Amino acid sequence: MPPELTSLRSPRVTTARKLGKRSFRGKERRFLAEGPQAVREALEHLVEVYVTPEAAERHADILAAARAARVPVLTASDEVIAEMSDTVTPQGIVALCRFLDRPFAEILAARPRLVAVLAHVRDPGNAGTVLRCADAAGADAVVLTDASVDLYNPKAVRASAGSLFHLPVAVGVPVEEAARGLAGAGVRVLAADGAGEQDLDDELDAGTMAAPTAWVFGNEAWGLPEETRALADAVVRVPIHGRAESLNLATAAAVCLYASARAQRAR
Repeated sequence: MPPELTSLRSPRVTTARKLGKRSFRGKERRFLAEGPQAVREALEHLVEVYVTPEAAERHADILAAARAARVPVLTASDEVIAEMSDTVTPQGIVALCRFLDRPFAEILAARPRLVAVLAHVRDPGNAGTVLRCADAAGADAVVLTDASVDLYNPKAVRASAGSLFHLPVAVGVPVEEAARGLAGAGVRVLAADGAGEQDLDDELDAGTMAAPTAWVFGNEAWGLPEETRALADAVVRVPIHGRAESLNLATAAAVCLYASARAQRAR
């Protein structure tokens, strides 16, 4: 069967191109997910799926699940998929998805025990990777402040490796509101900073990490501003035992989140 979508001028291709812009994504409350892993995990949020005939054979299980959920699946030429994709080497399958963020109040009402707060995080790859780390560590939610990158940026979606679709996420929350709301819900707020007064190892030894905790992660280059650090119950550094100057954002986030997860499980 020849592909159903072959024209680069079709309305669907035009919409896909426009979804590369944050303003259009926000207006339509739609975004694109690329690759079989992302499309498989996005099942509950799918609007349409576009796939090349070759990829349709490789990922028949994904398409069967989409059709079972009454999601339209359209075959498309390689050129159309390449035009829709944000990657240099498309994997042959792209999905149009609904926004999935939740109100911050809903996250608080669920009484979370482990939360990652992305404050001033501007790099979409880092944002997606931290979200993936939070998912792997068993976090209950992720919060992106209004000073952070767009959750639905194609690079952020790709870097999350499907974790975007696994746990509750709130976006556009002012950092002051995030810190105070979490504190009001009985969550201890810790700011992760390489210049922190408290040492992560000391926190673990003191037994304080078993409490419900929110980790606040800052900008990749300049960390957390003083006014954000002041909102936290403590500013904690990951100890450097070797000669490395520092850890990158995603690595530090993984260390902090897993430290909390282990302490909470032990309790």
